[in-house]
Amino acid sequence: ALFLRVSLFRLKDLEVAELGDSDVHVKMLAAPINPADINMIQGTYAILSPLPAVGGNEGVGEVLEVGQRVAALKPGDWVIPAGAGLGTWQTRGVFPEETLLKVPSDIPLLCAATLSVNPCTAYRMLADFETLAPGDSVIQNAANSGVGQAVIQIAKAFGIKTINVVRDRPDLPKLVERLMALGADHVVTEEMLRKPEMKDIFKSIPKPRLALNCVGGKSTTEMLRHLQPKGTMVTYGGMAKQPVMVPVSAFIFRDVRLRGFWMTQWRKDHAQDQEGLTSMMDALCQLIRRGQLAAPACTEVPLQDYKAALEATMKPFTSSKQILLL
Repeated sequence: ALFLRVSLFRLKDLEVAELGDSDVHVKMLAAPINPADINMIQGTYAILSPLPAVGGNEGVGEVLEVGQRVAALKPGDWVIPAGAGLGTWQTRGVFPEETLLKVPSDIPLLCAATLSVNPCTAYRMLADFETLAPGDSVIQNAANSGVGQAVIQIAKAFGIKTINVVRDRPDLPKLVERLMALGADHVVTEEMLRKPEMKDIFKSIPKPRLALNCVGGKSTTEMLRHLQPKGTMVTYGGMAKQPVMVPVSAFIFRDVRLRGFWMTQWRKDHAQDQEGLTSMMDALCQLIRRGQLAAPACTEVPLQDYKAALEATMKPFTSSKQILLL
């Protein structure tokens, strides 16, 4: 069993590095704890930082000072990491200019702090695998995750219907209500995927052409039953730590496609495509400004209480993202 020893972490006072000509001195404002951060610490992620390392792949900071050769950023600008592994769980840092992306400072702080991972993942998966038109539908599991909440809101803004699968839990009605308020069209439990009532859902909306999976195991197999022929399932996580199981008949008789997605890889592949990145960020910031995309449900925690925040992230059925306030 994998576990995270919170005792591996220390809060340390370090000197801020010298500011080089192409560097930016940033005062970090807020940084979330994401599942990938935990996986990196456990050593099960595809990128691992050489130790000792600062945790955190995501967050927002304010530029305090820039090196002589820095042209695109100025003091007062808000910045987020351009890629993974920046180490955002710190109060201040000096980073090379190319590791940072400028974001508008007129969006809510928590939206900016959680912008570069979950909403981008949701946006790319909705855009890149199937050509979806208003009225089409998407099915996803772990719909209460950060990505799941973003998928619901972005799909709604584009007129795409969502069928959202969550695990059964003690406070299920409250969760259903919360997801419906975000714009979910249907919220079902994993057990319901097998039941005849699912047919009722497809009286009013078409069967999905796209399924988004971050669980694996039985959940995946059940979602696949409802996918249209030639539909695509995209796997972007494996919370159940079980393989994706697909019946042979789904391949032969329904020609379903199975794909994978990793936001870090997308960024690497599009390193030269500034336009693609900018247009995605602009689209997401527009949705935020219009009130169509909110930050996920968050719990704000001062950096000193990082131990409690890490422990809370690991608890089952968490629907609130822990955000370190720096």
